[in-house]
This record gives sequence, structure tokens and C-alpha cells, in this order.
Amino acid sequence: MQSDEKRTLSQARLSKAKECLSDAKLLMDNGSYKSLANRSYYAIFHAMRSVLALDGYDSKKHSGIISEFQRVYIKTEIFDKQFSVVIKKLLQARTSSDYDDFFAISKEDTITQYYDAEKFVAAVEAYLNNN
Repeated sequence: MQSDEKRTLSQARLSKAKECLSDAKLLMDNGSYKSLANRSYYAIFHAMRSVLALDGYDSKKHSGIISEFQRVYIKTEIFDKQFSVVIKKLLQARTSSDYDDFFAISKEDTITQYYDAEKFVAAVEAYLNNN
């Protein structure tokens, strides 16, 4: 894949991340906290994929995306190590809220997760704008 194609793909994935973040904000405003957990996670997931697109990397598995992003971008401190915790928490909340029939998530936790996702997407966008 050519460099300009990678950049186009990266921007498309960043747009998807921003759309998920926008959807998450609407869900937060409407008190839909389980769905908010889902959209907040997918915002960071697509943001990670937008960065990895520049490397020509993709995976059909979430674990592959997360592992590669952490290996290349967090362990090398290109992105703050705090984002590793954010990724883990949002993945866990998304998985539980999607698949656990009796999962209860607090309003405070999901709102924190939304703001963490917002910071993550902003950091990715700044990185992409500077590279």
C-alpha cells in the first residue's frame, strides 16, 4: 500500500473514531451507560487502527490491534503509558456490557471512560497531524 493510501485509510479510521465518540456523547447525555461503554471503547479501537494504518498493520482481532498498538506505540512511549490502562478498562467495560446479562456499570465509571476515550482520540489526532 502506498503512503498516500495509508494516510487516506488512517484518516477514514480517525473519522470513524470521532463518530463513535460523538455517539458516546449523545448516549452519555441520554443516560445510556452500557451503550456509552461500547461506543467509548470503539472510539479508541478505531483510533488505534488509524495509527496502525500508517504502518500498514491491521488485524481482524481486537487483541491483535491492542497488542500491536501497545508494543509499537505505548511501550516505546510514543503515547503515554496511562493509555494502556485506559485501553484495558474500556475493553473490559465494553465486553462486560455487551455480553454479561447482569453487568451493572456505574454512571461515574462510564463518564470517566468517555473522557478517557476523548483524551485518547485527541492524542491520536495530534500524533497523526504531526506525522
